Amino acid sequence: VQLVESGGDLVQPGGSLRLSCAASGFVISNYYMSWVRQAPGKGPEWVSNINPADGSTDYADSVKGRFTISGDTAKNTVYLQMNSLKPEDTALYYCASSHYRSYSEYRAGYQYWGQGTRVTVST
Repeated sequence: VQLVESGGDLVQPGGSLRLSCAASGFVISNYYMSWVRQAPGKGPEWVSNINPADGSTDYADSVKGRFTISGDTAKNTVYLQMNSLKPEDTALYYCASSHYRSYSEYRAGYQYWGQGTRVTVST
């Protein structure tokens, strides 16, 4: 079982990035998928989740209206489209899966957890 995140980069404020989370060893449509981030020197923060089977989503207030989570069941991959990026979005972004819709910011709240991809928003 593996979750592999990619797409992190250095981007200027106001810019956009799309993160990908490729799952192997399990089918994402049988799980809820989440993104959790941890900024340097700060605690983790739950960002968003999706039920890939029906497309239902939820977002933290800090990203609502700027980020969009989506899932491609054919590719067994989840995405996080991030627009209007701010310096405070700088963080290591993790992909995670759970059997229920999780709002946890901690690894213990999920069955599977990726290695993370780094996003830096700076001039």
